[in-house]
Amino acid sequence: MAMAASSLLSLFKPNLSASKRTIKPLAVLNNSPKMRVPYELKHGQTRLFHQLPSGLNMEVIEQKCNKDPDKRSSESENPPLVFVHGSYHAAWCWAEHWLPFFSSFGYDCYALSLLGQGESDGPTGSVAGTLQTHAGDIADFIQKNLELPPVLLGHSFGGLIIQYYIANIRNEKFIEMKKLYPDLTGAVLVCSVPPSGNSGLVWRYLFSKPIAAFKVTLSLAAKAFQTDLSLCKETFFTSAMEDHLVMRYQELMKESSRMPLFDLQKLNASLPVPSVPKSSIEALVIGARDDFIVDAEGLAETGRLYGVSPICVEGVAHDMMLDCSWEKGAEHILLWLNGLSR
Repeated sequence: MAMAASSLLSLFKPNLSASKRTIKPLAVLNNSPKMRVPYELKHGQTRLFHQLPSGLNMEVIEQKCNKDPDKRSSESENPPLVFVHGSYHAAWCWAEHWLPFFSSFGYDCYALSLLGQGESDGPTGSVAGTLQTHAGDIADFIQKNLELPPVLLGHSFGGLIIQYYIANIRNEKFIEMKKLYPDLTGAVLVCSVPPSGNSGLVWRYLFSKPIAAFKVTLSLAAKAFQTDLSLCKETFFTSAMEDHLVMRYQELMKESSRMPLFDLQKLNASLPVPSVPKSSIEALVIGARDDFIVDAEGLAETGRLYGVSPICVEGVAHDMMLDCSWEKGAEHILLWLNGLSR
């Protein structure tokens, strides 16, 4: 049992293989693609690089809304949306459906690839970063490129990074942090890893669903999803997802993570994410009824952190933004965005 638990702690293990106007334009990506299966952008999308203080470049897929910039009113302008992916994914996972959807409703959209993922540069070392460094990279992008406080949207481990970001905005003990972490209009946590991390999820699966625990460990920790089509579908998508789409995303996921997002041992030692005042930020916690990775208790735990009742969407799985019914989650989020106080 101890050996099984140790193995299962790798449940979500990533792949081993502002307020100011932009000072200078983001650089268009000219280098050879880092992904051997490049993602082809859709109409209206641009792939750019944001240079971080380290000198490393972070991939950004941008899709602006259709509104005439000259006719925008600062009093009614929608906040920009900044999307943060989880393990085995990159900016492309948002560009497929949700960037076109939200931009068509008047939102400027920016999907980031964290370092070591997608077309972003990789840092030296064996892992891509920590909660602090990933959140800092997001903050640097916001500070240097956006005019209005954005809404951050994070999926899976990307949601955990956003939780850390929020905690540091609101932690009054760190006065200097307020300069590093620009304010947000709100946050959307999509099938997010809860504030305590993945350990609780692992143990609940081990004792309540041992077969599912074995399968998800095989899929993610052993990366069997990369070669087993049915396991990839069960891990990320609903049974209604067509195989040719699963195969396409499976290939993109294989190429998305050149190094793990985190050192999981160090990550778990830094958790849970500190609590925040319930009124400090407007947050939407949204999950999937058919999520094979984040269970109902994990979803509820994230909701409790922000004092909100989570929304659980029927007919979608963990990759809510890519699933065949992707519009279900997008419509819930759009309704919430339209109700934000500005």
